[in-house]
Amino acid sequence: MRVRGPLVTPGYWKRPDLTRAAFDEEGFYKIGDAGRFADADDPAKGLEFDGRIAEDFKLMSGVWVHVGALRVKALAELAPAAQDIVVTGHDREEVGFLIFANPAGCRSLCPELPADAPLAQVLRDARVVEHVRRGLVRLAEDGGGSSLHASRALLMEEPPSIDANEITDKGYINQRAVLERRAALVDRLYADPPGDDVIVMR
Repeated sequence: MRVRGPLVTPGYWKRPDLTRAAFDEEGFYKIGDAGRFADADDPAKGLEFDGRIAEDFKLMSGVWVHVGALRVKALAELAPAAQDIVVTGHDREEVGFLIFANPAGCRSLCPELPADAPLAQVLRDARVVEHVRRGLVRLAEDGGGSSLHASRALLMEEPPSIDANEITDKGYINQRAVLERRAALVDRLYADPPGDDVIVMR
Protein backbone atom coordinates (compact mmCIF):
# COMPACT_ATOMS: atom_id res chain seq x y z
CA MET A 1 0.00 0.00 0.00
CA ARG A 2 1.15 3.52 -0.84
CA VAL A 3 -0.35 6.81 0.33
CA ARG A 4 -0.16 10.46 -0.68
CA GLY A 5 -1.95 13.58 0.52
CA PRO A 6 -1.74 16.73 2.66
CA LEU A 7 -1.44 14.70 5.87
CA VAL A 8 1.64 12.80 4.65
CA THR A 9 5.04 14.40 5.19
CA PRO A 10 6.81 15.25 1.91
CA GLY A 11 10.03 13.61 3.12
CA TYR A 12 12.67 13.26 5.81
CA TRP A 13 14.23 16.43 7.21
CA LYS A 14 17.63 16.97 5.55
CA ARG A 15 17.82 13.29 4.51
CA PRO A 16 17.21 13.09 0.75
CA ASP A 17 18.56 9.52 0.76
CA LEU A 18 15.83 8.33 3.14
CA THR A 19 13.22 10.31 1.21
CA ARG A 20 14.19 8.62 -2.06
CA ALA A 21 13.95 5.20 -0.44
CA ALA A 22 10.59 5.87 1.22
CA PHE A 23 8.71 7.53 -1.68
CA ASP A 24 8.03 6.36 -5.21
CA GLU A 25 8.47 8.41 -8.40
CA GLU A 26 4.93 9.83 -8.07
CA GLY A 27 5.41 11.00 -4.49
CA PHE A 28 3.52 8.18 -2.77
CA TYR A 29 4.84 7.07 0.60
CA LYS A 30 5.63 3.33 0.62
CA ILE A 31 4.38 2.34 4.06
CA GLY A 32 5.63 -1.25 3.84
CA ASP A 33 2.23 -2.78 4.60
CA ALA A 34 0.34 -5.03 2.24
CA GLY A 35 -3.42 -4.67 1.95
CA ARG A 36 -6.40 -6.33 0.34
CA PHE A 37 -9.97 -5.27 -0.28
CA ALA A 38 -12.32 -6.25 2.54
CA ASP A 39 -14.77 -7.15 -0.23
CA ALA A 40 -13.22 -7.83 -3.64
CA ASP A 41 -16.52 -6.94 -5.30
CA ASP A 42 -16.96 -3.65 -3.45
CA PRO A 43 -13.77 -1.56 -2.99
CA ALA A 44 -15.79 1.07 -1.12
CA LYS A 45 -15.85 -1.28 1.89
CA GLY A 46 -12.18 -0.49 2.44
CA LEU A 47 -8.89 -2.27 2.89
CA GLU A 48 -7.63 -4.85 5.36
CA PHE A 49 -4.06 -5.25 6.60
CA ASP A 50 -2.41 -8.23 4.88
CA GLY A 51 1.13 -8.41 6.25
CA ARG A 52 4.40 -6.52 5.91
CA ILE A 53 5.97 -6.32 2.44
CA ALA A 54 9.14 -5.01 4.08
CA GLU A 55 9.56 -8.35 5.84
CA ASP A 56 9.65 -10.44 2.65
CA PHE A 57 13.01 -11.98 1.76
CA LYS A 58 14.72 -14.33 -0.68
CA LEU A 59 16.05 -17.81 -0.05
CA MET A 60 19.46 -18.76 -1.43
CA SER A 61 17.63 -20.16 -4.45
CA GLY A 62 16.38 -16.67 -5.29
CA VAL A 63 12.77 -17.54 -4.46
CA TRP A 64 10.82 -14.89 -2.56
CA VAL A 65 9.23 -15.77 0.78
CA HIS A 66 6.07 -13.74 1.43
CA VAL A 67 6.20 -13.57 5.20
CA GLY A 68 2.73 -12.21 5.95
CA ALA A 69 0.81 -14.82 3.99
CA LEU A 70 2.99 -17.71 5.22
CA ARG A 71 2.72 -16.57 8.83
CA VAL A 72 -1.09 -16.44 8.75
CA LYS A 73 -1.30 -19.89 7.16
CA ALA A 74 1.21 -21.36 9.62
CA LEU A 75 -0.59 -19.95 12.65
CA ALA A 76 -3.76 -21.72 11.54
CA GLU A 77 -1.91 -25.04 11.10
CA LEU A 78 0.03 -24.83 14.36
CA ALA A 79 -2.84 -23.73 16.61
CA PRO A 80 -3.12 -23.94 19.56
CA ALA A 81 0.64 -24.34 20.15
CA ALA A 82 1.69 -21.08 18.45
CA GLN A 83 0.90 -17.62 19.77
CA ASP A 84 2.85 -16.01 16.93
CA ILE A 85 5.54 -16.92 14.43
CA VAL A 86 8.69 -15.31 13.10
CA VAL A 87 9.64 -16.60 9.66
CA THR A 88 13.36 -17.23 9.10
CA GLY A 89 15.47 -18.17 6.09
CA HIS A 90 17.02 -14.98 4.70
CA ASP A 91 20.03 -16.08 2.63
CA ARG A 92 19.49 -19.70 3.64
CA GLU A 93 18.34 -22.76 1.73
CA GLU A 94 15.04 -23.28 3.54
CA VAL A 95 12.39 -21.55 5.60
CA GLY A 96 12.23 -22.01 9.35
CA PHE A 97 9.92 -20.83 12.14
CA LEU A 98 10.77 -19.28 15.49
CA ILE A 99 7.51 -19.91 17.34
CA PHE A 100 6.32 -17.83 20.27
CA ALA A 101 4.62 -20.57 22.24
CA ASN A 102 1.06 -20.25 23.48
CA PRO A 103 1.49 -21.65 27.02
CA ALA A 104 -2.19 -22.47 27.55
CA GLY A 105 -2.48 -24.02 24.11
CA CYS A 106 0.60 -26.16 24.58
CA ARG A 107 -0.59 -27.32 28.00
CA SER A 108 -3.92 -28.32 26.47
CA LEU A 109 -2.06 -30.79 24.25
CA CYS A 110 -0.67 -32.64 27.24
CA PRO A 111 -3.33 -32.46 29.99
CA GLU A 112 -1.75 -35.27 32.00
CA LEU A 113 1.13 -33.00 32.99
CA PRO A 114 0.76 -31.19 36.32
CA ALA A 115 -0.80 -27.73 35.97
CA ASP A 116 2.34 -26.20 37.44
CA ALA A 117 4.78 -28.07 35.18
CA PRO A 118 7.51 -25.69 33.96
CA LEU A 119 6.84 -24.30 30.51
CA ALA A 120 10.19 -25.67 29.30
CA GLN A 121 8.98 -29.17 30.17
CA VAL A 122 5.67 -28.59 28.38
CA LEU A 123 7.39 -27.39 25.20
CA ARG A 124 9.59 -30.50 25.13
CA ASP A 125 6.65 -32.85 25.66
CA ALA A 126 6.41 -35.36 22.82
CA ARG A 127 2.75 -34.48 22.14
CA VAL A 128 3.53 -30.79 21.67
CA VAL A 129 6.55 -31.55 19.49
CA GLU A 130 4.54 -33.97 17.35
CA HIS A 131 1.69 -31.47 16.99
CA VAL A 132 4.10 -28.88 15.62
CA ARG A 133 5.82 -31.42 13.37
CA ARG A 134 2.49 -32.50 11.89
CA GLY A 135 1.63 -28.86 11.27
CA LEU A 136 4.84 -28.43 9.28
CA VAL A 137 3.98 -31.54 7.28
CA ARG A 138 0.48 -30.25 6.51
CA LEU A 139 1.90 -26.95 5.26
CA ALA A 140 4.25 -28.83 2.94
CA GLU A 141 1.47 -31.11 1.73
CA ASP A 142 -0.65 -28.11 0.77
CA GLY A 143 1.61 -27.81 -2.24
CA GLY A 144 3.92 -25.19 -3.65
CA GLY A 145 7.63 -24.75 -3.43
CA SER A 146 10.13 -24.28 -0.62
CA SER A 147 8.95 -20.73 0.10
CA LEU A 148 5.46 -21.87 1.17
CA HIS A 149 6.36 -24.00 4.17
CA ALA A 150 9.02 -24.41 6.85
CA SER A 151 11.22 -27.47 7.20
CA ARG A 152 12.13 -26.81 10.83
CA ALA A 153 10.83 -24.94 13.87
CA LEU A 154 11.85 -23.92 17.37
CA LEU A 155 9.37 -23.27 20.18
CA MET A 156 10.44 -20.28 22.26
CA GLU A 157 9.71 -20.06 25.96
CA GLU A 158 10.36 -16.31 26.24
CA PRO A 159 7.47 -14.14 24.95
CA PRO A 160 8.14 -11.15 22.68
CA SER A 161 9.66 -8.20 24.52
CA ILE A 162 8.08 -4.75 24.25
CA ASP A 163 11.21 -3.16 25.74
CA ALA A 164 13.37 -4.78 23.04
CA ASN A 165 11.01 -3.48 20.33
CA GLU A 166 9.93 -7.01 19.39
CA ILE A 167 6.33 -5.75 19.29
CA THR A 168 5.59 -2.69 17.15
CA ASP A 169 3.37 0.25 18.08
CA LYS A 170 0.72 -1.32 15.83
CA GLY A 171 0.70 -4.42 18.04
CA TYR A 172 2.29 -6.96 15.71
CA ILE A 173 5.60 -8.78 15.80
CA ASN A 174 8.65 -6.85 14.60
CA GLN A 175 10.32 -9.58 12.54
CA ARG A 176 13.62 -7.74 12.15
CA ALA A 177 13.98 -6.95 15.86
CA VAL A 178 13.23 -10.54 16.85
CA LEU A 179 15.68 -11.95 14.31
CA GLU A 180 18.43 -9.59 15.46
CA ARG A 181 17.85 -10.06 19.18
CA ARG A 182 17.49 -13.83 18.87
CA ALA A 183 20.18 -14.44 16.27
CA ALA A 184 21.63 -17.23 18.41
CA LEU A 185 18.29 -19.06 18.20
CA VAL A 186 18.26 -18.67 14.42
CA ASP A 187 21.73 -20.21 14.27
CA ARG A 188 20.55 -23.05 16.48
CA LEU A 189 17.51 -23.55 14.27
CA TYR A 190 19.76 -24.15 11.25
CA ALA A 191 22.52 -26.10 13.00
CA ASP A 192 23.54 -29.36 11.36
CA PRO A 193 22.79 -31.73 12.96
CA PRO A 194 19.80 -29.98 14.60
CA GLY A 195 19.66 -29.72 18.37
CA ASP A 196 17.19 -31.62 20.52
CA ASP A 197 14.91 -28.58 20.75
CA VAL A 198 14.62 -28.14 16.96
CA ILE A 199 11.52 -29.72 15.44
CA VAL A 200 12.31 -31.03 11.98
CA MET A 201 9.79 -32.01 9.31
CA ARG A 202 11.04 -35.50 8.50
